[in-house]
This record gives sequence, C-alpha cells and structure tokens, in this order.
Amino acid sequence: MRALIVDDEPNIRKVLKTLLDESGFKSHEAANLQESRELIGNHFFDLAFMDMRLPDGSGLEALKEIKASNPETKVLVITAFASTETAIEAMKAGAYDYVIKPFNIDEIRVVLKNIHETILLHQKIRLLEPYADNFEGIVGKSDAMKKVFMLIEKIAPFDTSVVIFGKSGTGKELVSNAIHKRSPRAEQPFVTINCASLPAELLESELFGYTKGSFTGAYTSKRGLIDEANGGTLFLDEIGEMPLSLQAKLLRFLEDKKVRPLGSNSEIEVDVRIITASNKDLRDENIFRGDLYFRLSTFEISLPSLDERKEDIPLLVEHFVKVLGRKFQKTIKKIDPDFIDFLTNQNLKGNVRELRNLIEREIILSEDGYLRLTHYSPPHKAESSMQKIPDSGLNINEYISKIEQELFAQALQKSNGVKTKAAELLGLSFREFRYRLSKHGKK
Repeated sequence: MRALIVDDEPNIRKVLKTLLDESGFKSHEAANLQESRELIGNHFFDLAFMDMRLPDGSGLEALKEIKASNPETKVLVITAFASTETAIEAMKAGAYDYVIKPFNIDEIRVVLKNIHETILLHQKIRLLEPYADNFEGIVGKSDAMKKVFMLIEKIAPFDTSVVIFGKSGTGKELVSNAIHKRSPRAEQPFVTINCASLPAELLESELFGYTKGSFTGAYTSKRGLIDEANGGTLFLDEIGEMPLSLQAKLLRFLEDKKVRPLGSNSEIEVDVRIITASNKDLRDENIFRGDLYFRLSTFEISLPSLDERKEDIPLLVEHFVKVLGRKFQKTIKKIDPDFIDFLTNQNLKGNVRELRNLIEREIILSEDGYLRLTHYSPPHKAESSMQKIPDSGLNINEYISKIEQELFAQALQKSNGVKTKAAELLGLSFREFRYRLSKHGKK
C-alpha cells in the first residue's frame, strides 16, 4: 500500500513516515502543492496525509485534486487550526478524517489501523466482484465460494503444489482446472486421473508409462500421464487411495522431476505442476505418507459442501437448466419456486453432482417447459434387519439370546469348529467365549 505525506514541516513528515512504515505503507513525501501534484499524477495512493496550509496554496485544493484523480484514496487532513468550518469543508471535499497539530501519536496509530483494515476490505471486494456468479465454470456467489475464488486467483500464477479437500461432488476437478487455466501453463496440457478408479499396478503404469515387453500384455510402449502433462498440469484426484508403495515412487519424482517408465533403464525429465484432491484426511499416516503430504500441500483449498452454501442453489439451478436444456434440446421457460425451495431444504449428500442429476431428471420429464418436482426418490437405504416389535410385544432376553446363538453358530462354522478362532471372530476372549457357549447348552 502506498501513502502520500504533504506537509511543509520536515519533522512532521518524518514522524508520519515512521508511523506509516509501522503500518505497512510505502511513503512518498511532498513539501508543497506543486510536489504533491507531480506525485499524484504519477502514482495511485491508498492514503494521503494533507496539510491544509501549504507554502504555495491550500491543501484543500490538493485534497480535491487527489479525490478527482483517485476517488478511493483515503485522505487525512492535517490542520493547526481546528475549526468546525475547516472540518466541514474538508469532509465535503471527500476527506476521510482530520487530525489536529500537535497530534497524538497513539491516536494516529489507531486511525491508521482502521484505514489499513478498510483498504484491505475494499481490495478483497474489488478482487471478488468479477466472480459474483461464475468463475471459470464454477458457479457460486456465497462468501464461502468467493473465498475459494480468491485463493485460486492468488495461487494460480505461482508454480506451487496444491491439495484440494472436499466431499464427493463439491467440484474438486473444476477447481483444479480453474487453477490451471489461470496459470502460466494454461496453453499446455491439463491431464487428470482418478487414483481410486484403478488397481495399484495399472495406476503405476498409467502414471509412469511402460516399455514394450515390460510385463505380460505390454505389446507396445506407452507414454505415462506424468510425461503427457509435461509443461502443463497433472491433477491426481482422490490421491488418498494411492497405495503407499506408489506414493514412494511419486515422492521420488517430485524430488528429482524425472520419471522412469516400467521396464526402462533410462529416465525422462518432466516439468509438470501437480495438483491433488482428496475427501480423506491425508495427515493420517496409516493411509498417506507424511513426507509426501508435506510436498503436496504447500497450499490447501477446502471446498464447502452444498449445505454450507445453500444460497448458491438458486444460481446453480438456473445454470444447470441452461446447460442441460441445451444438451437435451429442451426449452425450460419457467421454474417452479416450490422446486427451488424443495432443493434448498434437501440434504443433498452428493452435493452439486446430486443437484445436477436431480435437475437433469426433471428436465427430461418436463413436457410443458415448466420445471417442477415430478419425481424424487431419496437415496436408497437398506432396510434394517432388526426385529420389529409386534403389537403383542416380545421377550427381549429371548430375542438377544437367539441372536447370540446364531452368531456363535456362524463363528464356529467359519472357523471350522476351532473355538479360539471363533472367539477372535466375535471379539471375545477364549474364556468368555466358552462361558457364553455353555449358557446355550453347547460345549
């Protein structure tokens, strides 16, 4: 942040410069009106201290000029003649506040702290304004999503690793793609793979490639996805599902930026940005290497669930109606407000993906261009195997005893009659197992 000090007294300028340095401002100084005009013409200032009496004119003129040039500049008027008329005139001209000579340094510090926070807030608002509805295909205007957009904007230009956390259906791949599109690598490949969709052996060959004859069925050589993403970005979705053995190989690649295809004796240098995503806690070293986690998580982005951004649902509905209407060549002229209310009050555990599927179904079923709720089946839940209490009641002890007998019989069957093994299957000590078994008349 840049600040301007306009005052003909060197000591005043020195004190104010010290206070501004403490508050994180880069200061420029002017001793008169002419010098201030030159600086105002060449720089944007977030803040200005303006003396009302200058050797070559009125500070009020400079105030009006700086506000005309940069309306967002916060101007603090300095005056040794604190009159109501002076204050009113300065405020009408756009002054943020005024201070009286000799001023109290602690009071100036408080004023600077408030101005600093105000400027930061306005900067955030300006940064988020372009993304009120849609950011690189990601729809949302909630505060939670604006924070995500702002992080993407800040992270994207820098070639650093990012891990995206979020529940299924929250848009992790969309976010990774947005980072790629906003990065210097945007014209290069964006390659994705879901680590949960392939067995360990196949995942390794997909990532690192292989040479002809390196294993049964390798009739030709294949370039790995890491190599295919050379110059661009590789997105590893659900990286928490990657086997620990393969994690070690990925860590080595991150350290030396070289890949060795399966069956090859030579290495290939690759320049690629790695973005990962997971719905698991990667800090759990039972499923993920700690050293790899720290290499991948320079920046973390946490995506909110749909329940945490319900104000985005009407916007998402409109977006999907347009996109899916074009896909299925169906014109939706009107959306039932009750349909929006229904969606807003649902607990859609599949998040945006489930919302999209629900809207897709209703568009297909719509026959009059009116989108309404015509069919909704909540996610299937398996029926409970628990005994329902009959109207006549039941004997709970007999019921529990019967269940226990059935479980003991199953455990003995699975263990081929070996009681120590059956006890383990039921989580019992051998002594307790024998005791309970004898209660049921068994030996």
